[in-house]
Amino acid sequence: MMGEFDLIKRFFDRKELRPGPSMALGPGDDCALLELPCDHQLCVTSDTFVSGVHFYSDMLPNQIAMRCLAASVSDLAAMGAQPAWFNLCLTIPSADEPWLASFSEGLASKALECGISLAGGDTTKGALCISIHAMGFTPNGLAITRAGAMDNDVIMVSGTLGDSAAGLQIMKDNRQSEDYLSQRFYNPTARIELGKWLRGKASACLDISDGLVQDLGHILKASQCGADINVNQLPLSKQLLAYAKLPQAQQYALAGGEDFELCFTLPENLVAKAQTFAQQNQLLLTPIGHISKHKGCRIHQGDQGPFEPCPGYQHF
Repeated sequence: MMGEFDLIKRFFDRKELRPGPSMALGPGDDCALLELPCDHQLCVTSDTFVSGVHFYSDMLPNQIAMRCLAASVSDLAAMGAQPAWFNLCLTIPSADEPWLASFSEGLASKALECGISLAGGDTTKGALCISIHAMGFTPNGLAITRAGAMDNDVIMVSGTLGDSAAGLQIMKDNRQSEDYLSQRFYNPTARIELGKWLRGKASACLDISDGLVQDLGHILKASQCGADINVNQLPLSKQLLAYAKLPQAQQYALAGGEDFELCFTLPENLVAKAQTFAQQNQLLLTPIGHISKHKGCRIHQGDQGPFEPCPGYQHF
């Protein structure tokens, strides 16, 4: 029978899981030793992913790994951080070697994509649950927070919205689905380079995990302001529009969540520069509304009046 340390050595001690900044001491001891670049601050985020809540237990293990790590790294991107290291706490029912091999492959591929290294963690026996503690760094004073949005700032989002929610519905009936929408659910892209570019430019930023309206509400609360959103400006993919009728697609975009795109506020005079950056990096950035000094989030359909979104994801 494979023991804990044999499991770690076989499946998680691999160079593909160390593409990020070097460590003074990596996995294998009681603690890792990490060194920050001079004049930088450490950004730290933690996420717990529970089988049957955040992913289907019978999804492919590599898909579970990619989804979980990308979601955590997305938090770093939202603050303009350079991803550096992560700890993995993995609770599994048994030391299933084929499952672990696939999980390790997915974790390594996403770690390489994000440039983040495994620094340590823990493995235990129990119901399937994954906790990731991700770390990155930003130059002193340049981390982007949720507080700071100002009256007349433009509200912008990256990518397209609603794809992940539709992908989740597809995978509900077909766990083996690998179409575009399903991949947007299990293999999201953390917008790392955009987050770094937004340092010193965006007045506020976060990633979209619980739904655009609910997450934007966190910016409005932290910044003590309101917003006006035009639902007709929401960026919707052609794949989503082929899967769902427009009203449903708009609901997915507003409340579906887990796209892990960035929602940020930007002074009007920087929007053109943002679009230039987007074109240079083959990234879609879309203005969807404006910050207002009048509190509350007002969603309308152009000249057609107000639009009522469904509530976003509730953790409890």
